[in-house]
Amino acid sequence: MPSKADNHDWLIQYDEETLEPDLKICDPHHHLWNERFGRTTTRYQFDEILEDLNSGHNIVSTVFIQCGAEYRADGAEEMRPVGETEFIAEIAAKSETGKYGPQRVAAGIIGFADFLLGDAVGDVLDAHIQAGGGRFRGIRCGATYDPSDAIHNSSWEPPAEVLLDPKYRDSVAQLVKRDLVFEAWCYHPQLPELIDLAKAYPDARIVIDHCAGPLGVGPYEGRRAEILETWKSDIAALAQCENVTAKLGGLNMMFNGFNWQHRPMPPTSLELLDATRPYLEHLIEQFGIDRCMFESNFPVDKLSCSYNVLWNSFKRLTADYSADEKAKLYHDNAVRFYRIEA
Repeated sequence: MPSKADNHDWLIQYDEETLEPDLKICDPHHHLWNERFGRTTTRYQFDEILEDLNSGHNIVSTVFIQCGAEYRADGAEEMRPVGETEFIAEIAAKSETGKYGPQRVAAGIIGFADFLLGDAVGDVLDAHIQAGGGRFRGIRCGATYDPSDAIHNSSWEPPAEVLLDPKYRDSVAQLVKRDLVFEAWCYHPQLPELIDLAKAYPDARIVIDHCAGPLGVGPYEGRRAEILETWKSDIAALAQCENVTAKLGGLNMMFNGFNWQHRPMPPTSLELLDATRPYLEHLIEQFGIDRCMFESNFPVDKLSCSYNVLWNSFKRLTADYSADEKAKLYHDNAVRFYRIEA
């Protein structure tokens, strides 16, 4: 039996009929872990994600994104994150048997490496490639940093302006050398740094996570309209870098400041869309249909809504899009970018 999220009783107060249930989806951003205290979902393993994947939408494949799960307990410090890729590869192999349903969970794997290793990160990348069994696609070495104590920085505690650090950039070059993805995770004030990096490495295959992290808590609370305009300007500049792709989603975390989790009832898909529409539409407008993909960011976004309601909110946004445009945004772009067999 799957374990239940801490907010399970709150979430099940509201659900909806699934919109466009036959539309094929590759979910290009989710996490898996055995035990994560301090999260709404303490355990999110194979059973738990299958329950979400089978909640109404036609999810045919997924991409796992690093979250610090199941690192090796010993050995060289820089190699310990390879344990996460080993852990996920086992789940992916289990999923591929078809015994647990038609979905291919973790058909692509994004791992972690300390990008302050510089050129020496190459050996870590090669170890990930070997451990992934043909599924390893790249690295997320989160750059999320803010000086405010109200903002949660990346778990590996990056320094300020890490995207400008020469060692970090040497590590990005090692990804380019191996044709691997650079999963870019930063907050909106760091977008100028990411723009600079994207221009410096035009051959890097870069994807921005979670709409580039627009903040809405701490010193950013109550400034949504002002921040949105700054974010829009920086996103427009980033979109000029043709090597960058955008993930649409990941806006229902605590630091986004919508505070759905404090309401008596979970939000409807229409409420979610009303809140996130300015970000999603601007990304699609700037990057174009061919360089965008919807993501769930589960179970982190489960803080605010169910899997079914989340994908319904996206489908409301694209209700008037053509069949070809929907196919690209929900499935084709993700499988192409992460090189997953359709």
